Amino acid sequence: MSVGWEHIRNTIRFANRVTNTQLIFINMEATTIKYTIIRNKSQYEQYCDQLEALLSQENNGPLQDEVDLLTLLIEKYDEEHNTFKETDPITLLRSFMQDHHLKPQDMTEILGIGKSYVSDILNYKKGLSKEVIRKLADYFKVRQEAFNRPYKLISPVNAHLRNASVMNTTKQLQYVKH
Repeated sequence: MSVGWEHIRNTIRFANRVTNTQLIFINMEATTIKYTIIRNKSQYEQYCDQLEALLSQENNGPLQDEVDLLTLLIEKYDEEHNTFKETDPITLLRSFMQDHHLKPQDMTEILGIGKSYVSDILNYKKGLSKEVIRKLADYFKVRQEAFNRPYKLISPVNAHLRNASVMNTTKQLQYVKH
């Protein structure tokens, strides 16, 4: 079997010089690629399941590289195909909570905030702080931009109104001088 010049050059590039006269060559065998660019929803879901399984195991060097690679591939697919930009952060949060079987009480422990604050967030009464956004992104393994977008809060002053177009406007109070 003849060895091509390209193979020899590659072998030499990867050689470690032990002494001036002795070379140890790294064996460059063909390996199969475990992961590829995600091309469809089925492959995306398979990679998400694989990532979830890996995250439940202890992290060691090679395993962490696999987690990083899967995360990168999934994020790339999300950027191109998901509708995160169309979903407000609270709807996204509720979806993640449902997918992970989490209750508001679980969120208090995950985020390190009180249950009234979690309730206010989930009911559009308070916005997400920078720290909460960081913790959510880290926990759900998404970019912070998924949660760091503007969305309308329900003003308690106008909560009795059913018309969404005026719900978040403040009442104009008439001041009377005495």
